[in-house]
Amino acid sequence: MSVVSAAPFKPLYMRSPVPRGRRHTLPASEFRSLSPEDAVSVFEIEREAFISVSGECPLHLDEVRHFLTLCPELSLGWFEEGRLVAFIIGSLWDQERLTMDALTLHKPHGTTVHIHVLAVHRTFRQQGKGSILMWRYLQYLRCLPYVRRAVLMCEDFLVPFYQKSGFKAQGPSEITVGPLAFIEMFYPVRGHAFMRRNSGC
Repeated sequence: MSVVSAAPFKPLYMRSPVPRGRRHTLPASEFRSLSPEDAVSVFEIEREAFISVSGECPLHLDEVRHFLTLCPELSLGWFEEGRLVAFIIGSLWDQERLTMDALTLHKPHGTTVHIHVLAVHRTFRQQGKGSILMWRYLQYLRCLPYVRRAVLMCEDFLVPFYQKSGFKAQGPSEITVGPLAFIEMFYPVRGHAFMRRNSGC
């Protein structure tokens, strides 16, 4: 389930000038894997983003901590001046299609990355950050030799967003959450061998 309200590269925008007399000590923009210490910040952004749209959170706080403990390398956070502004959390899965177990399990020998959630802080929405973060995440997955593809499920209105990132619809998901139904989508990471060879991985 994902929402968009929603490897170091240079940021794709200009940073605001630092006020004169103030020493700037934090990087203007940083991308890094998340840790359990980031769980509360992650959950606060996720709760606000999802509750306002669907009334349901993909991951509760204990589940955020769970995945950031088991597979932090499959997460990516975007920080601006030390503040988390957007994130993705994923885990490994070992079947062609998602099942209810995929919502809570990490399968260490799987070759599919299940993207549980993409969310952007409300202050930073409508700036293209969700698309940029997803692009960077998919670039990173190409550097992981065990990853064959990425999958996610989303509501109908988000399908065009993920299609722009290269995902293809597989059809309705067998997973439902309360009254919510989802479309399952996939991205063929292994199918980008040429890009992997030329990505510096």
